[in-house]
Amino acid sequence: MIDWIQAHYIEIIGAITGLVFLYLEIKQNIWLWPVGIITSALYIYIFFTTKFYADMSLQFYYLAVSIYGWWHWLYGGRNGKSDGLPIIRLKSGLAIALLAITVAIFVLLVYVLINFTDSPVPYGDAFTTALSITATWMLTRKILDMWWLWMLANAVSLGLYIYKGLYPTSVLFFFYFTMSIVGYLQWKKHYTSTCLRQAGP
Repeated sequence: MIDWIQAHYIEIIGAITGLVFLYLEIKQNIWLWPVGIITSALYIYIFFTTKFYADMSLQFYYLAVSIYGWWHWLYGGRNGKSDGLPIIRLKSGLAIALLAITVAIFVLLVYVLINFTDSPVPYGDAFTTALSITATWMLTRKILDMWWLWMLANAVSLGLYIYKGLYPTSVLFFFYFTMSIVGYLQWKKHYTSTCLRQAGP
């Protein structure tokens, strides 16, 4: 057991910081972004060593988007207030644009993974990566509907990581899937209560 922990300590730490990130995300706590930076740095190494190349590339994207998300949550809200960024719903025009972008990313990643890497699961890896890219951008804008993408991406990722024997990460993504449902319900409750307050008596 000790030998296994020593061999997988980076993955274990990454799983722990990932859970902290998820908790802060559900609570709409701005500290999710620096925690996300740490988690991404750890998983760049983890996914490189296990040949999840698309997921590894995704972590570089997470590093960049975490910086942007941190800034936008601080200064992108109403009147420049750090707590002024409201939860919003996805509008049809943006939904179509995001769908097109997600499909394009998926097709590009499949092509790259099949032709330039030895990825054992190119379609699954590309699918979860494309969804995660879109969902993370939606998180920077506090778009409620992002949780549906996380539910799907986390469910597929869970199966992939079990297949590859990444058991600490599998546990992490089991919690990710479960808590993405909780996150949606929490955010929806907050969104509904905010709409009722704005509507007035």
